[in-house]
Amino acid sequence: MSDHHIDLNADLGESFGQWTMGDDAAMLDIVSSANVACAFHAGDPLVLLRTLEQAFSRGVTVGAHVAYRDLAGFGRRYIDYAPEELRADVLYQLAAIDGMARTVGGEISYVKPHGALYNNAFTDDVQARAIAEAVASFDSGLVMLGLPGSQLLAQAEQSGLGTAVEAFADRAYNSDGTLASRREPGSVLSDPAEVSQRMVRLVTDGALPDRTGGEVRIDAASICTHGDSPGAVEMARAVRAELEAAGVTIASFAGKRGA
Repeated sequence: MSDHHIDLNADLGESFGQWTMGDDAAMLDIVSSANVACAFHAGDPLVLLRTLEQAFSRGVTVGAHVAYRDLAGFGRRYIDYAPEELRADVLYQLAAIDGMARTVGGEISYVKPHGALYNNAFTDDVQARAIAEAVASFDSGLVMLGLPGSQLLAQAEQSGLGTAVEAFADRAYNSDGTLASRREPGSVLSDPAEVSQRMVRLVTDGALPDRTGGEVRIDAASICTHGDSPGAVEMARAVRAELEAAGVTIASFAGKRGA
């Protein structure tokens, strides 16, 4: 019997008004952690509240999916924020999601930036520091989730926050361990069987194949299974089933701070 364990996370709560993004209810039956949109890149107050209720009722750990203020661009466009403005925007989002979480008997446990903010914080130490300082000033017990080797995690550690590394189930990797650009052919993987086998190897061996035929080493605490991609539920369900068949325990990296 394997003694390996891993967290499965997904980006949820991204519907807006009459516009539906993904199948949150189905994903919440699969994942152990939910990155819930804070209404800056997606979502609205009612969607946020309902997603929190559904997550906590299933025992799923909740993280704040903070983002640039960019509803029209789904948070995937870079914004050149002044650090103090970005810090304030992150604080605003944390206060909103945690305040709502407490009204339904829970708390947020971690933070994962979304989209362009997440990607930019990989190399931009100024924006990464603004995010980390905002999180630490709000609640130093929160954990920052991000890519290995990122400025985001480095600045989080310097701010006294706990950190956790994530890997992406449906993304191809470059030889340096970075994610292949979505603009490149083959950067997004769509075969549930292939993805599931890759994730079993990641958890049991700490390695993933890269685009050159080599491998990258990743000590991941969590696997992101995107909730808004085509076939997302099928893929996430296949990943979980294959991991459990290999004796891997699915459990949140951050635990539960309230329920």
